[in-house]
Amino acid sequence: MALLLLALALARASMSRRRLEGAAAAAGAALLAAAAWAGNAWLPLKLYPVMVNVVLLAVFAASLRWGPPLVERLARLREPDLPPAGVAYTRRATQAWCGFFVVNGSAALITALWCSDAVWALYNGLLSYGLIGLFFATEWLLRQRLRRRLQAVGNRHA
Repeated sequence: MALLLLALALARASMSRRRLEGAAAAAGAALLAAAAWAGNAWLPLKLYPVMVNVVLLAVFAASLRWGPPLVERLARLREPDLPPAGVAYTRRATQAWCGFFVVNGSAALITALWCSDAVWALYNGLLSYGLIGLFFATEWLLRQRLRRRLQAVGNRHA
């Protein structure tokens, strides 16, 4: 299992457009895989979802610090001339994703350290993905509502 984790991390790092972030994630996965292999233990492998959340939190938080926020970058792919209200919204959405990664990573850590393997697998293999999907869908619905509101205001002023 440790070798599979390492192989996946190396494959993702080699395909990543952001070499430094990909290399950091691969190095973290390599450390976890080596610890699991050397100690013949499952805990380092169970910490992998925690590491993924930490890396995602770091990427999203760094984009808030050194900008533009990650959600804004994604939004500008579809709408290059993002209005100021859209820019403000994308900053708040990026902050919300940071909060999500803190909560999700904390839950992953709790299940890795103090829960049974079955509970860990249920949360990290199913529930966390459902929560990510729910969070993404909720954010998408809020974004659509904001776009309609901005278009209505623009139509009134036209």
